[in-house]
Amino acid sequence: MTINRDNLNHPDRLFSANPVIRELASELYLQVKTLPIISPHGHTDPKWFASNQNFTDATELLIKPDHYVFRMLYSQGISLGELGIENKQGTQAETDNRKIWQLFADNYYLFRGTPSKIWLDTTFEQVFSINTPLNGANANVIYDAINEKLATDAFKPRALFERFNIEVLTTTEAATDDLRYHKAIRESGWLGKVITAFRPDQVVDPDFYGFGDKVRLMGEQTKQDVASWQGYLKAIADRRQYFIKFGATSTDHGHPSAVTCDLPVQQCQSLLNKAISGDCSSEEAEQFRGQMLTEMAKMSIEDGLVMQLHVGSYRNHNSKLYNLYGRDKGADLPTQIEYVKGLKPLLDKFGNNPDLHLILFTLDESVYARELAPLAGHYPSLKIGPAWWFHDSPEGIKRYRNQVTETAGFYNTVGFNDDTRAFLSIPARHDLARRVDCNFLAELVAEHKITLSEAYELAVDLAYGLAKKAYKL
Repeated sequence: MTINRDNLNHPDRLFSANPVIRELASELYLQVKTLPIISPHGHTDPKWFASNQNFTDATELLIKPDHYVFRMLYSQGISLGELGIENKQGTQAETDNRKIWQLFADNYYLFRGTPSKIWLDTTFEQVFSINTPLNGANANVIYDAINEKLATDAFKPRALFERFNIEVLTTTEAATDDLRYHKAIRESGWLGKVITAFRPDQVVDPDFYGFGDKVRLMGEQTKQDVASWQGYLKAIADRRQYFIKFGATSTDHGHPSAVTCDLPVQQCQSLLNKAISGDCSSEEAEQFRGQMLTEMAKMSIEDGLVMQLHVGSYRNHNSKLYNLYGRDKGADLPTQIEYVKGLKPLLDKFGNNPDLHLILFTLDESVYARELAPLAGHYPSLKIGPAWWFHDSPEGIKRYRNQVTETAGFYNTVGFNDDTRAFLSIPARHDLARRVDCNFLAELVAEHKITLSEAYELAVDLAYGLAKKAYKL
């Protein structure tokens, strides 16, 4: 067999070198390749779809919003300022996007072997019909080719949404967001389904910058007395209803740990007082967050929103970078997390209630087999989210499937979500996940652990059905 070793987007990419498994994987993949995309959790900008204006250029679209990209470049000594990222002090950043693109292309080799390169190569080929590998020598030609297409009607956000065969796309907004862009999308008459998800971190985490101000703003929006515990909870419940009005089916909670609490009301009021005044100790802040996870579970049972818990990230580890540029600049790191004891107060109260739908995400892969799979394999309220962030990669997805399937099965997982700000990479990310999952199923068939007919059903469920069901879409 002759292998074209220069074809980055080979039809059998990410399939096994074993010819039996590869053939089965390819057969399964053909069934799911063109299924609609369910994107139930992500961070694209709803303004894109509200205004439907052309994207400006390749640099603004493919480099600046993607912390996967500038994280790698920063690790090699390239400053964020050189990549056009402005800091909070107003220090001059590079404004010549062509120059930034050239710097990116000169260093594109740094991404070899990473999922970022797989996503980008797939995007170049499938979205822009560019089959030549990007490098420093062809940077200008590729930059101009991309920009020429971005200026056309076919590359406006709504046209791309339809071309990508996206059935539903969920963005993520803070609890106090007015959702003006989602309102504009609805009023435009466009049939593309872009919905929001409720992200309350700013009003439930005392360590979040500006917590007290955000809570007071929420009080103004809802006309509730947020200084009282019951008024504060009512204000959050009211904001959840506002999000539901604009299509929300889920909440999202980005916590440093999986600690939950079930505290008496008097202690909750005391913690709220300290949180609003900025006087919480680190232990009290953890207790407050833990109590709010339990409160959010109760609200989810009442209003039907699916609850997502993303934990295990040490946020803003690079203090100098955070002080200069703020959050989400690629300096977040996975940490070790404990779930069995941490979740017990919440599960003691609501874990046996099938009306609670709690999806658990982790950056700590060591807990997949030891904690998450056994928990989700027992409690009717729990599901395991897909391999996330640092692990939504070919090897990360394989490790995930290998560690959770035997205990939790497939149907206590929720398919795939892309969790991205990089809109054009969404088809590439889903394609990668579909290929890796089909290869995993092919291995099970080849080893006679499941039948081929079961693999066909599972391939569709993993690519489409599980996410649609789990997120009530």
